[in-house]
Amino acid sequence: MTLQQLKYIIAVADAGSLNKAANALFISQPSLSAAVKELEEEIGITLFHRSNRGIVVTAEGNEFLGYARQMMEQYRLIDERFIEKKKGKKKFSVSMQHYSFAVKAFVELVRRFGMDEYEFAVHETKTFEVIENVRHFYSEVGVIYQNTFNEKVLNKMLSERELEFIPLFDCCVYVYLWKGNPLADKEKVSMKDLEDYPCLAFEQGENNSFYLAEEVLSTYEYKRLIKANDRATFLNLMMELNAYTLCSGIICAELNGGNYTAVPLDMEEIMTIGYIKRKGIPLSGMGRLYIEELGKYGNPGFA
Repeated sequence: MTLQQLKYIIAVADAGSLNKAANALFISQPSLSAAVKELEEEIGITLFHRSNRGIVVTAEGNEFLGYARQMMEQYRLIDERFIEKKKGKKKFSVSMQHYSFAVKAFVELVRRFGMDEYEFAVHETKTFEVIENVRHFYSEVGVIYQNTFNEKVLNKMLSERELEFIPLFDCCVYVYLWKGNPLADKEKVSMKDLEDYPCLAFEQGENNSFYLAEEVLSTYEYKRLIKANDRATFLNLMMELNAYTLCSGIICAELNGGNYTAVPLDMEEIMTIGYIKRKGIPLSGMGRLYIEELGKYGNPGFA
């Protein structure tokens, strides 16, 4: 087994096609097919099911690919640290729940590199996809929250995927709403106050578990609940319907505009903001810089 073979099978899995992967790798399709077959025979498992419509990764193949991606990532870190000396194009990818401050930290990371060559990616997405993106090496880190309600389930999911949660800072729960909402000027807002207003929650798709919800109090019986899948839609609904959502209280007017505010929720509930990473693999230089930027928002001055 060689690093080149691992690179080949990862390319095939990502492309979903031997032809596309061969083109991306600048080798012939027969050569790539032979390399994949040779590896399958060596390890004694079938990595891909082949058909006229392309290839599908097998269950055993998915498990093997997880280890292959981990090995290639470790090689990349060694290469970055000791061979390339951090010269050349810098690469980094992060996935996150819908947090404007996490996007802002990404913006600040990009700004630090100015005109340097880089290839960065940011994915603001569902909780399960954040976890899977880190698991499958599409992102180096994922930004999520934990609290007393979801931490056991989340940590079990992470452990099964050889991931870990690193806490950064704690924050209270706030009600995020339009400044024209009648509740916007209150010092604190109770759940009773919110009864007549629609609550907004991020859609989690097929993995719609209470434990994967991005908002605290996911099991609360809301009289009016609207689910959406992006932050821009949330902001429009807040303004048009006087809707609200529950959040960390860390808001970025630079990204969301200055027409919104966060009012403390009159309830003792703590959110722990942190990030997930692969166990046993240190963060790259880019990863460390991003976490440094993200950690700044734990300072009360940013809330």
